[in-house]
Amino acid sequence: MRFSWLWKWTRQHVASACRLPVVCGFLVLCGGQAVSHPHVFVDGGVSFEFNDSNLTALHVTWLYDDFETLYILSSHNLSLNAEGGLDEVDRRALVRYRSNWPSDFDGSAHLSVDGKPVSLQWPEDLDAQIIDGRLQITYTRALSEPVGLAGLTADVAFYESTYFFAFAVTKQPELAGAEDRCSADVIKYDPTVQDQELQATLFKLSREQTPDVPNVGAMFADRIVVTCG
Repeated sequence: MRFSWLWKWTRQHVASACRLPVVCGFLVLCGGQAVSHPHVFVDGGVSFEFNDSNLTALHVTWLYDDFETLYILSSHNLSLNAEGGLDEVDRRALVRYRSNWPSDFDGSAHLSVDGKPVSLQWPEDLDAQIIDGRLQITYTRALSEPVGLAGLTADVAFYESTYFFAFAVTKQPELAGAEDRCSADVIKYDPTVQDQELQATLFKLSREQTPDVPNVGAMFADRIVVTCG
């Protein structure tokens, strides 16, 4: 069993996080068996960038849950200001730190066209903001090779492979450069059709375990389907 790359990305700073009593207390409570997977909940979504004839890039948004926001900020020795946001110097520091992507990053936006995976370039242009007390991160992933617009059917599954982090599409996709030629439909994960045996397996795992199911997060993924004429 392997660790989630996102979990490793934040858990390495647990010592500094425990400088805040509320965070430390939560971590102590979670030190034994976890209730179930996942452990972190991220809203957001994916928007699409087109030029005259091709799909060229994905713009990804993550909006962390309240606790994970606190955890991330404390892990970088940052805190919200009196207005509930970040001072600009702290915001820029957070952008620099979060731009240091882990080497085993496997993405949260998994693009396929006609059922075949499409390679994406490394994340770039990361930005960070506090939105209603929650940390929002945005970044761009260009397609390694642009995909033609004519007759396009593209599918983006929004997930993290080990399912430590649950991603939910809550942001309506935008179609920059092709608003009049393409449409996007969000297909939400339906828990009523999920394998009950798999759910039971996830429930029994400790916090630092992942199931022996390759790419398990894909089974719980919200999806976005883009079609172009």
